[in-house]
Amino acid sequence: MMKKPLILVTNDDGITAPGIRALIEVMNTIGDVVVVAPDKPQSGMGHAITVNSTLFCNPIRLDPEHPQKEYSCTGTPADCVKLAVREILHRTPDICVSGINHGSNSSINVIYSGTMSAAVEAGIEGIPAIGFSLCDYSWDADFEPIKKHVKSITEQALVHGMPKGVVLNVNFPKLPAEAIKGVKVCRQAKANWVEEFDKRTNPMGKDYYWLSGKFVNLDKGEDTDEWALANGYASLVPVQFDLTAHHCIQDLNTWDFND
Repeated sequence: MMKKPLILVTNDDGITAPGIRALIEVMNTIGDVVVVAPDKPQSGMGHAITVNSTLFCNPIRLDPEHPQKEYSCTGTPADCVKLAVREILHRTPDICVSGINHGSNSSINVIYSGTMSAAVEAGIEGIPAIGFSLCDYSWDADFEPIKKHVKSITEQALVHGMPKGVVLNVNFPKLPAEAIKGVKVCRQAKANWVEEFDKRTNPMGKDYYWLSGKFVNLDKGEDTDEWALANGYASLVPVQFDLTAHHCIQDLNTWDFND
């Protein structure tokens, strides 16, 4: 018999979030699951790591009916993956899955996403990794319609492997199961947040700020993640964590840095 794959599960919404509980349920049908996830929400943390304070990572039992081992970590999503690989797991996992995030991580959101940063951290370690997100920010979001797709994508990644230096960013539209047309491989849309700060004053006379804004899609292409999601598809974007702008190197070598 073939050995079951070892699957590391993490997220950024916290270990009790409904999204990660749904992801754990799916992963238990595929392999042996170990969960290392933040003890509280860490959305928008990007690739932050903890360097100025101690980290705690404690065993926790949230689901007595299922066999997975779980650990609640005081750190960021990237911390969770680092601790899992270096301290908790006895062998390299066959895959790391992060999510399912409550809310979109499409387009420019991938930069800020703790969900995707956990996947990227796994990728840096040479582990195939996928970040899953549902375009529904509600804590009571319904993950049932996307579970079969989450399972299929994970199984395909295990069968085919992942290109070196690449992780997958998968987003699902908020739709009933029968309305999801399938999975479309896409590029990241060119979009950004137009941000504002809501400035207020507290009773002590000190100013404080709430970040707000709106998401603006500047990309009219029909090969983007934003187009796919708007048209009823799950979007799958291969993400590389080598941030070198290779196309600029030749031009930059024409500069005279000694002038």
